[in-house]
This record gives sequence, C-alpha cells and structure tokens, in this order.
Amino acid sequence: MQSITVHELKDRTGTPLLDVREEWEYAAGHVPGAVNLPMSTIGEHLDELPDGPFDVICALGGRSGRVVAALTERGFDATNVEGGTDAWVAAGYSVES
Repeated sequence: MQSITVHELKDRTGTPLLDVREEWEYAAGHVPGAVNLPMSTIGEHLDELPDGPFDVICALGGRSGRVVAALTERGFDATNVEGGTDAWVAAGYSVES
C-alpha cells in the first residue's frame, strides 16, 4: 500500500485529499482543502472519486488504510496518510473547521 507522512502531505500540491472520517469528526477540524467522504458511505460514491491519484486521511491512519486497500483493489490510485489528522495536528499544522 502506498503511504505518505503528514510532512510529505504538507508539501504536496495538486493532489486531491479525501477525509474518510465521519461528518462530525471532519467538522471538528480537518486538513485544509480536504473533502469529506465518510468511510461508512464511500461505497455509494465511487463515481465521485478523482480519476487520477489522490490521498486518503482519517484520524490515525487505520480507516484510511482500509479504504486505500479497498480502492486500490478496484483500480484507484490512492495513497494513505500515515498518522492521519492527529499526526497533522501534532506536527503543528493548521486545520480548518
């Protein structure tokens, strides 16, 4: 499975970021520019996923890792963000709410 750190994510430009946490988690604070598509509903929205490469984030990296594994099996070019939003915040990076 492809993965990147939050530091690599911060330096990335032009790659869509999908936040698979639940709506209330996303609303409490998310990486700037992240689009919310909860893991619990992603199967219903496969047609809305980017055509090219994209990154996937959750709180700690577990849910996003499972989503990346499932999407990769379906032919998507998805990359997991290690440590998730918690690691992003711990690194001192800002969040939007």
